[in-house]
Amino acid sequence: MRAPLSGIALLLVLGTQAQPFAQVTQPDTPPRAQVIAAAKDIMQGARYCTLITIGPDGQPQARIVDPFLPDSDLTIWIATNPLTRKVQEIRRDPRITLLYFSPTTFEYVTVLGTAVLDTDALHKAAHWKAEWAALYKDQNRGEDYLLLRVKPSRLEVVSARRGMGNDPKTWRPVIVDVPK
Repeated sequence: MRAPLSGIALLLVLGTQAQPFAQVTQPDTPPRAQVIAAAKDIMQGARYCTLITIGPDGQPQARIVDPFLPDSDLTIWIATNPLTRKVQEIRRDPRITLLYFSPTTFEYVTVLGTAVLDTDALHKAAHWKAEWAALYKDQNRGEDYLLLRVKPSRLEVVSARRGMGNDPKTWRPVIVDVPK
């Protein structure tokens, strides 16, 4: 079991560079392209992320997934078994949240968007990792391999080292809306 974050580590996670909240000023929001580039870099460094769906009772459901890096249009692909709860939950309500966190740099990206279930053979072939061979009977060609195609509507980024800290009063992260 890991020890809880220290006060300084927690402040770093919140993007305050370990300074007391009252002394931190929110920098001007960086240009959109800079925020998106930072988000992609953090996502790549984190590798895994938490996928949050809405369960049948309205309770958010979270699990760790191994997504592909975002496409140039920020589409994120996630492979799964079609019999999982997440697939049933997305069928009911396609709204999802992804959370990427880098414990080494205390940065995070939250992706809000919608997921579409994708069984296209070409997409499945293009989104395959050899290390998954033991998880799927016929690799990416089988009925047990399904893709989630996530279209972001908003990115929220916190990276103190990149000048993208939380607002000192509201803790609101740097936000970029992604057009549909």
